Formats: sequence, C-alpha cells, structure tokens
Amino acid sequence: MKKKEQESKEEQTSSEEQELSLEEAFERIEEVLARLEDEEITLEQSFQEYNKGMKLLHYCNEKIDRVEKKVLKINEDGGLDEF
Repeated sequence: MKKKEQESKEEQTSSEEQELSLEEAFERIEEVLARLEDEEITLEQSFQEYNKGMKLLHYCNEKIDRVEKKVLKINEDGGLDEF
C-alpha cells in the first residue's frame, strides 16, 4: 500500500472510530493484521499499525462492555438479573 493511502486511512480511523459498528471495527482490525503481515512494511509502519489495532481493540471492548451493562439490570435485592 502506498504511504499516502496509508496515512489517509490512519486519519480516517481515528476520526471515524467513534462511529464504527462492532462489525466495521473488526473489519478494520483484519485490515491492520493484513498490513502487518506484509513483508515490505517498515518497523515504523508496523508500530503505527500495531497502535491502530490496539485502539480498535480497546474501542471494541468498551462497546461490548456498554452492551453487557444494558443487558443486566439490578433487581430489588441488589443482585443482577439478565434483561
């Protein structure tokens, strides 16, 4: 992938991360993995891709946690019940 295309995608990732569905985030993670597997990637590029992937994973974890919290509700005894 050309350097300018990659830089453009990096800018898109950080600005669109808040708007991604889980499926879209997982697709982006797969794209990051594919770029990391490229034999021609530089050390600096691989570090940038790694950081991007970690941000996407963190985003996915937060989104899943929010959904799980919505599924649980507190019952009258203070315990948690699945909704």
